[in-house]
Amino acid sequence: MPAVAKPAAPVTQAKRHHDPEVRGFASDNYAGAHPEILAALALANGGHQTAYGGDEYTAHLQHVMRSHFGPHARAYPVFNGTGANVVALQALTDRWGAVICADSAHIHVDECGAPERVGGLKLLTVPTEHGKLTPELIDREAHGWDDEHRAMPQVVSLAQNTELGTVYTPDEIRAICEHAHERGMRVHLDGARLANAAAALDVPMRAFTHAAGVDVLSFGGTKNGMLFGEAVVVLDPDAGRAMKHLRKLSMQLASKMRFVSVQLEALLAKDLWLRNARHANTMARRLEAGVRAVPGVEILHPVEANAVFARLPHEVSERLQKRYRFYFWDEAAGDVRWMCSFDTTPEDVDGFVQALGEEMGRAG
Repeated sequence: MPAVAKPAAPVTQAKRHHDPEVRGFASDNYAGAHPEILAALALANGGHQTAYGGDEYTAHLQHVMRSHFGPHARAYPVFNGTGANVVALQALTDRWGAVICADSAHIHVDECGAPERVGGLKLLTVPTEHGKLTPELIDREAHGWDDEHRAMPQVVSLAQNTELGTVYTPDEIRAICEHAHERGMRVHLDGARLANAAAALDVPMRAFTHAAGVDVLSFGGTKNGMLFGEAVVVLDPDAGRAMKHLRKLSMQLASKMRFVSVQLEALLAKDLWLRNARHANTMARRLEAGVRAVPGVEILHPVEANAVFARLPHEVSERLQKRYRFYFWDEAAGDVRWMCSFDTTPEDVDGFVQALGEEMGRAG
């Protein structure tokens, strides 16, 4: 007779399946949630609150957001960054509309075509130096508004930080906004790492968003200590057409929204956002200094926030990846990306630099 499989033993409680002392440099998304965020979630738990954003936490979040982004700011919490970008860009475009962005932009290379397939818009990409748009680069695609054969440029989307770890100054963003508005276009800012940019520039976030002329912002929290959740922040009330309907249509409406909103409040009400971002940036500068001293390592872009892009022999990266997690950025060229997080320690950085030196030494 065939053997009868025994039923699996029941799991009586959750177990830890990882070593909490192990950290790498693959992504700031790899980090856990900050203890203050977890405490805020516990604070919001218990009892009943109105679903779908009618809760007290989402209402209070509006006051917190206005303190950072101006008196007319309106926040729409969502689940993730791609969702925030898709909702924001839909609000700013017609069905025939197009969005001008850098060819390295996250909306172009890392969102599985969601802005185009889900949002129903066209991306017009331009090559950039270190990932940063300029008015002159925007003009490569800012034309043909009356040509029915061409998608109509209606939005300029830029990222702060850029996908290559560089940072726009407030004046650079202001120049882009003025240039776009003069041509009848809106400006969207992908702020997945907005806090890191503010920490790097040592200015308030409003200095390069509301005050610079940005119309709609995707504000990121997950990469800076939150468990989950981001927000679309409408800075110009005239730019937020039917935002709540677009959020639902795009499957980004959280029923228990209080648990997204309370995290954003915990991050922004005091200085947790800034403490976390400053620390991550400081660790990236420490990492840059360390790897620059290793012969044969080339730094590819200015290290202005919490990312270090480098080029080194492919076989070295493959061996090093067995010791620390990180990603190839352009595997054919040997380009890699190393990210620092709010919980990266100096010991993590120094250990990585030592390992890199050892592996480069093995390569001769």
